[in-house]
Amino acid sequence: MARRVVDEPSEDIVANARMDRAQKRGPFGRIRLFLRQVMNELKKVITPTRKELISYTGVVLVFVVFMMAIVSLLDLLFGTGVGYVFGDGPTQ
Repeated sequence: MARRVVDEPSEDIVANARMDRAQKRGPFGRIRLFLRQVMNELKKVITPTRKELISYTGVVLVFVVFMMAIVSLLDLLFGTGVGYVFGDGPTQ
């Protein structure tokens, strides 16, 4: 299981954010601030372990196969129904 980290901003971060908001910035300053904030958020990302990654991949693949089966069955059902209603029977 991935580590659980409480995402509470420290007082330094809150103070820096207030100071950043108080300053008027030009377009390049805003871009730089945005990129700095993106990098700070990316540092918080926790990558899954190999076991978790394999597990998640398996769950996604099973779900996709299941949904494909449902859609295929519904397509067959509706295609047959349309064939009976507008044609001479099931389509081939």
